[in-house]
Amino acid sequence: MLTPLQNPVPDYLGLSLDSVTYTRLVQCSAKTGSLIHGKVAHMHIIKTCFKPCMFLLNNLLYMYCKGGEMDIAQKMFDRMPKRNIVSWNSLISGYAQMGFYHDAMNVFKEARDSCLRLDKFTFLHALSVCGQNRDLRLGRLIHALITVSGSGSPILLTNSLINMYCKCGQIDWARMVFETADELDSVSWNSLIAGYVRIGSNEEMLRLLVKMLRHGLNLNTYSLGSALKACGANFSSWIECGKMLHGCTIKLGLDLDVVVGTALLDMYAKIGVLDDATKIFKRMPDPNVVMYNAMIAGFLQTETMTDEFANEAIGLFLEMQRRGLKPSKFTFSSILKACSFIEAFECGKQIHAQICKYNLKSDEFIGNALVELYSLSGSIDDGLKCFHSTPKLDVVSWTSLIAGHVQNGQFEGGLTLFHELLLSGRKPDEFTISTMLSACANLAAVRSGEQIHAYAITAGIGNFTIIQNSQICMYAKCGDIDSATMIFKEIKNPDIVSWSVMISSNAQHGCAKEALELFEIMNDSGIAPNHITFVGVLVACSHGGLVEEGLRYFEIMKKDHGITPNVKHSACIVDLLGRAGKLAEAEIFIMNSGFEDDPVIWRSLLSACRVHKASGIGKRVAERVIELEPEASASYVLLYNIYHEAGIQMPATEIRNLMKDRGVKKEPGLSWIEVGNVVHSFVVGDKSHPNSQAIYVKLEEMLERIKKLDYVDEKLVSDASEPKHSDNSMVNYHSEKLAVTFAIISLPRSAPVRVMKNLRSCWHCHETMKLFSKLEKREIIVRDPIRFHRFRDGVCSCGDYW
Repeated sequence: MLTPLQNPVPDYLGLSLDSVTYTRLVQCSAKTGSLIHGKVAHMHIIKTCFKPCMFLLNNLLYMYCKGGEMDIAQKMFDRMPKRNIVSWNSLISGYAQMGFYHDAMNVFKEARDSCLRLDKFTFLHALSVCGQNRDLRLGRLIHALITVSGSGSPILLTNSLINMYCKCGQIDWARMVFETADELDSVSWNSLIAGYVRIGSNEEMLRLLVKMLRHGLNLNTYSLGSALKACGANFSSWIECGKMLHGCTIKLGLDLDVVVGTALLDMYAKIGVLDDATKIFKRMPDPNVVMYNAMIAGFLQTETMTDEFANEAIGLFLEMQRRGLKPSKFTFSSILKACSFIEAFECGKQIHAQICKYNLKSDEFIGNALVELYSLSGSIDDGLKCFHSTPKLDVVSWTSLIAGHVQNGQFEGGLTLFHELLLSGRKPDEFTISTMLSACANLAAVRSGEQIHAYAITAGIGNFTIIQNSQICMYAKCGDIDSATMIFKEIKNPDIVSWSVMISSNAQHGCAKEALELFEIMNDSGIAPNHITFVGVLVACSHGGLVEEGLRYFEIMKKDHGITPNVKHSACIVDLLGRAGKLAEAEIFIMNSGFEDDPVIWRSLLSACRVHKASGIGKRVAERVIELEPEASASYVLLYNIYHEAGIQMPATEIRNLMKDRGVKKEPGLSWIEVGNVVHSFVVGDKSHPNSQAIYVKLEEMLERIKKLDYVDEKLVSDASEPKHSDNSMVNYHSEKLAVTFAIISLPRSAPVRVMKNLRSCWHCHETMKLFSKLEKREIIVRDPIRFHRFRDGVCSCGDYW
């Protein structure tokens, strides 16, 4: 038996075959898309010195062009002793097929220069390139060449001209070609229908569809797909038409066609009828990636998106993989959005690994989704890596990264990125500006906020409702409720967010009457309040001491608007009852609210116990809060203050020792103020500020003046008289006192003092601020985590309840 090496070489390998045999081998290779046999045949032709005819050479050229090997095709074309129009057409088609449109048009120009008579296929390929490039000028020149060439108007060229003009956005020219054509077929109609869909002229598209039926042409998958796409894009007015077309697809037996089924599914998903979309999806015998993408997109529509729908979308993604379907870029970007929505960050990381596996991380949509995912999870550094690894950065990429910094409390970093965005030459959109105003609001950086406000106006986007809502929030959080009100009045059509923000802003500033008046005006305008609106209303009632009104609005929310109370609504009611001294009723309300295991609602009652010096119930409530949230320092501090202010020192000391034993650390107090476009921060006893000496001199002077007032609380005077560096004297140098003093010596007398702090004001600071406002004749506004305190002429807007 012979081994492979011992096999004799057949004699016929050295002999030439005939042209017919070579041609059949090459044509078979071109048809199957596998060039191996065709290349072997080509090699054999060269090896045997066979002289191929023009027909065989054109077939070889066509094979290489269809296989995408344009370098070999070009070399072969250049070496051909003679060329005919088929040779030129093959080369133009090959370049166009590979997306090398510039090369394709260069070959077309060479064909014209060679004085050959161009045929319909030459023009066909050239028109295809013009359509892909949106090159209207060249397309019209080729149209003119077709007219003067005397080639007539075969239906193939008519369809190509219609398609070219549609892709270039010239639907009127496409319609002219359509109307003046000697002959039309279903492709002509479908091309024009697709053109109207592309420009959003759906009414004209449907008229054309009816006209097509009247001409006796049956709807096919292409025309039905275009029509259904139009109905999905205009679902508010075309939903009935879409359902009629669905009926047509069933009568024609096309409802199980992949193209039509995908269009039907997409239409129902876009109009929010997910049950029908799901039924269509399940009936499809072999759904492809496009169908899965349409179904996933339906579940992830922003308006209807819920945790349940996001989980359904992820389930479809897993089903795709079980079927062996390769996810597309759209699939990955959509699923990352679902992971971000339900905060499934580990799942998102696994999907990121698959994206790397398929080498799709350079796609800008996927890059933006990854930045958003990591930003929401708190992994700012990973988000930054994804941002820098995205080669094509757009304003969405920048906005995702900036929003990530702002959402994670890195407001200064967000502002820095915004400046980098401006330096890069890209223009921020309304979402970027809204995010930046949010950062300024949290920093209480009113000067920076005003500059961004001015930029929005000069950029022509200042009247976007989303920006105006953010402006209201920014000015209100910076303590300027008057500017917030002015912005609100400038909004032409305020939405529910506008009203809710304005109501909440007035509530936080203690303007209860104004907040409730706004609520009634909103109701009269026909805008239905949501759960956020009612939080603002209940906070207004609480801060205004309007107990009966607050309870009435709480019942209206449940009975008239069908809104189920959440923990924030319930905490407002507890705060409302606590303000009125109805501590027992507040405790009963908590037990019946369904939120008895939530520390937030108990802490509201504990604050009321401190105000009313109810140490007995305060101890019981504090124990409950500490049990629910043993690591939170706020509850320990509140209970300590209850005992300390009541003069019960032993339990107060025990609370402090308990905090030490459990390793619970009190969050250090921090106050900050913006002066001269710079944010200045202070902590208790801070001497690191450049103007520290002047600050302390002025503070001591004001404290001395307080001592001389006859009507001041004795405890306040005694604390102010303590020797420096004693434990009690440190209360004189709390962070907000230092910040307010710095503002008094730095700002003109007409400018209000606006200070922000991270903790609630202590009794001593609150009383001192009232006196500072009277002595210095200044308006002092202090924002703590709960509300605003507006001090004027010795009186605070909170009514001494905070």
